[in-house]
Amino acid sequence: MDIRTVSLDHLLGATLGTCRVVKELGRGSMGVVFVGYQTTLKRPVALKVLPKALIRDPIAGRRFLQEAETAAILSHPNIISIFEVGETEDLYYMVMQLVRGMSLSKLLERVRRHPIPSRRLLSMEEVLRIFLQLLDGLAYAHDEEIVHRDIKPANLLIEAKNKRLLISDFGIAKELRGEDLDQGKILGTPLYMAPEQTAGKDVDARADIYAAGVILFELAAGVLPIYDEPLPRLKQRKLTEPLGLFNRRPSEVHPRVDERLERIILRAISREPEDRYPTCRHFAEDLQRYREERLGGRSLRGGEMG
Repeated sequence: MDIRTVSLDHLLGATLGTCRVVKELGRGSMGVVFVGYQTTLKRPVALKVLPKALIRDPIAGRRFLQEAETAAILSHPNIISIFEVGETEDLYYMVMQLVRGMSLSKLLERVRRHPIPSRRLLSMEEVLRIFLQLLDGLAYAHDEEIVHRDIKPANLLIEAKNKRLLISDFGIAKELRGEDLDQGKILGTPLYMAPEQTAGKDVDARADIYAAGVILFELAAGVLPIYDEPLPRLKQRKLTEPLGLFNRRPSEVHPRVDERLERIILRAISREPEDRYPTCRHFAEDLQRYREERLGGRSLRGGEMG
């Protein structure tokens, strides 16, 4: 059975823990997400479900529960909140904050389809506002000794009402002070993975900084870093083969990336971890100074580093 095609209609109207399942919202490699209603607190929630019949990896169930436990440690306005976790005879489930909006990947897809070519990128003010929120949430997670390991636009949610960014999907996160269920395994999304991660080496917070740098490149220049080989071949390459160095600087891809922003991006995605920013706060300090100079001190809503 494949999680992408299996029918879970029998769950609609069912009760899991304190919640009633309302409707399906989406599917991913680590489960199916439903809109639910928490009857105890009378609020809409998101319900993530992993049917045991679909588990091929013997530790997938433990990883699912560890995702909930890891995310539950974190209490931050830019990180999805976890309310409840449990299991039945047939499945594991997790109750979490329901975000009314869309993923950053969906937002970028929508922007890229704009009929006016000059508006196929987010404004630089919006890019920096979103990105500083990401760094704020990651800095907090790293302070709690948690490395996400799968930072990418699909795992970043943007609320429709106030445009707040929330980091989601801690399914392969590494808790530095706890057991690493995936030790020695190469997990993540290749185009956003740091070189040491693609090589199966031990990683720390600088792997998240690399992934964030790739996203900043993508947001500012409108494309992912262009490497020495075509994108389709990069997607097919084995994870054990580290990516080559990109062959075009962001300023060569789009003229709005000036020398100062380019230096920030290139430092974040340095091939060697020791050449990157040591922490998200150092990264954010440089970006905040750049924002103040570029935007003349105009404030951004939320996501400022404390």
